[in-house]
Amino acid sequence: MRRRLSDLHRTAFVTGAASGLGRAFSGMLLAEGVRVWGTSRDLSRFSEPGPAGGNRVSPVLLDLADPAGAEAAYRRAAAEAGGFDLVINNAGYGVFGDFAAIDAAVWRAQVEAMLVATLGLTHAAYREMRVRGRGCLVNVSSLAAEFPLPYMAGYNTAKAGLSALSESLIQEARGSGVAVIDFRPGDYNTGFNDAIRRDPAAAGPGEASVDRAWRAIDAMFRGSPEPGRAAADLLAALRRNRSGIVRSGGFFQARAAPFLARLVPACVVRAASRRYFGGR
Repeated sequence: MRRRLSDLHRTAFVTGAASGLGRAFSGMLLAEGVRVWGTSRDLSRFSEPGPAGGNRVSPVLLDLADPAGAEAAYRRAAAEAGGFDLVINNAGYGVFGDFAAIDAAVWRAQVEAMLVATLGLTHAAYREMRVRGRGCLVNVSSLAAEFPLPYMAGYNTAKAGLSALSESLIQEARGSGVAVIDFRPGDYNTGFNDAIRRDPAAAGPGEASVDRAWRAIDAMFRGSPEPGRAAADLLAALRRNRSGIVRSGGFFQARAAPFLARLVPACVVRAASRRYFGGR
């Protein structure tokens, strides 16, 4: 009989737990008997029906736009939980638009929230795990780290940086008893595309290309798998209890595309991306 995940991890901290993949991860962990502390910028979202609703998740108010406040919130939750065996850095958001047309402060704020603030949470969690000599740290990156989405420069930058951070820790954590997972989901039908910040006035000179790319991205998300698949893939990785990269999503995105990309020149990959997203 397969053991429950709670035999490995008693407590978990999940950022962005009130919606999307974070909600699916929280539901999976709860079903496995793990106690979950989940974060959101709006705690009222935990009152919604579903795995992350009610009193099943211990809600934590946390906003990555305030890195110092986010770390303080993590430490308070860790003290309440008696330490976290599993930390899943999942929270993030999308900004869509021409890089030059959007003010640099918008891109800077996104990278600081999704990468710099997440680095701070990772540092706090990893230090505690190293002291205990056990634990698992999951950084939810994206296949966009390998295949950047057009007109989402800040998101691509933050996710690629998060994957680089995970790879650094994978090497440093060897022999420490701490597992580090770089979880790279593809597109999932979570409503992420509906929440992407898009300013029609910031299309730039290539407005037609921006519009075509948006229609392709929107359609791609709406036709994607449900988030339960990502939760199942993460559960399988957590049960293996070892460091590494885990790609998750539809067969082409998560399996075929990364394999083919290793066999062809980068210029061919870029050309295929331009064709798919309708770019110039």
